[in-house]
Amino acid sequence: MTDRRTGRPATGHPGYLGAAAAFAVCMAGTTLPTPLYGLYQEEIGFSELTLTVVFAIYAFGVIGVLLLVGSVSDSVGRRPVLLCGLALAAGSAVAFLAEQGLPLLCLGRLLSGLSAGLFTGTATAYVLELAPPRHRARAGFVAIAANMGGLGCGPLLSGLLAEYAPGPLVLPFVVHLLLLTASFAVTWYLPETVPGPRPLRTARPQRPALPPEVRGVFVPAGIAAFAGFSLLGVLTSVSPAFLAGSLGVHSHAVVGLIVFAAFFASTLGQLLVPRLGTARAVPLGCLVLIAGLALLAAALAWTALPPLVLSALVGGAGQGMGLRGAVGEVTDAAPAERRGGALSALFVVAYFGISIPVIGVGLLSGPLGLAHAGLVFTACMSVLAAAAGAYLLHRNQAGG
Repeated sequence: MTDRRTGRPATGHPGYLGAAAAFAVCMAGTTLPTPLYGLYQEEIGFSELTLTVVFAIYAFGVIGVLLLVGSVSDSVGRRPVLLCGLALAAGSAVAFLAEQGLPLLCLGRLLSGLSAGLFTGTATAYVLELAPPRHRARAGFVAIAANMGGLGCGPLLSGLLAEYAPGPLVLPFVVHLLLLTASFAVTWYLPETVPGPRPLRTARPQRPALPPEVRGVFVPAGIAAFAGFSLLGVLTSVSPAFLAGSLGVHSHAVVGLIVFAAFFASTLGQLLVPRLGTARAVPLGCLVLIAGLALLAAALAWTALPPLVLSALVGGAGQGMGLRGAVGEVTDAAPAERRGGALSALFVVAYFGISIPVIGVGLLSGPLGLAHAGLVFTACMSVLAAAAGAYLLHRNQAGG
């Protein structure tokens, strides 16, 4: 049942959980190849720089969609945009299944980025809008948990299948296609939440715009999101090579578990935000993130596995605190009719964090080696996070 005036579901409608499930499935596909990159390097043969570029193609796909059509769901509706995103995710899985060299690998990553770009801001807004009023606070956690949980479950699924099941470069994508089919069916039957949506064919490129109400909170929120995503991006893109090349760990399952640990910790970190409040959660998240970066530096300097695992857990928790706090501040400040565009703008900044720093590590890994390139990265991101945290604390004190 839906409200005829607003198009929103009546109180008690469980549809937001179905939307969150589809959100998680789509995001899982974006990290599904992570434990498999070593196999692709053996089969195709490419450098660490090429690997980081392949990884970053996904981020540029996300950014391109967010910049061009980031707010389109505010006018044409949430459901059509999400259905298009699921179709692109299926195209990505097919490209990986048909993989015959670097071009199809890049195409798969690009399609995956386009699907994530359509989903990231739109699905977050959709879950919040589908939730009954009494579950609105819980829905905020569900949306971010679906995002980060999906990102974590992707490498866990493919890592376990690649290690213990046949067809390591085939079975993970077949399973994902089945999950996407189920998600498409669920999304098809969910109610629309945008009043009077225009036909999808009327959609035009439209950059995400910041409403005046959001601009005061956007800069600190964006800084926190960028720093947190940069750590997750480097862990996801270079940890397989570091584990195999420096630590002699060749298990695809271990790679998947470490990446999963970072996103799982991110989800747990988000649970703390309601207790802390968004204003305190964002600067505290920056502080915890710095601790995670320090642990990553220790793992690289000492060539040790325990600090790497701890960096995933601690850094992931800091990223989760900062991201949920940032999303909460932007969501609260944005008018309902422009919420999708405002959230898309936030995620544009966040996804720059998993493109530019990752490519930087790839460029430096040639002359410096992967470990030293990672140390340069941790130093730069620590300075950025410290500056962001200090700015946020000063802003909060000045405002309070």
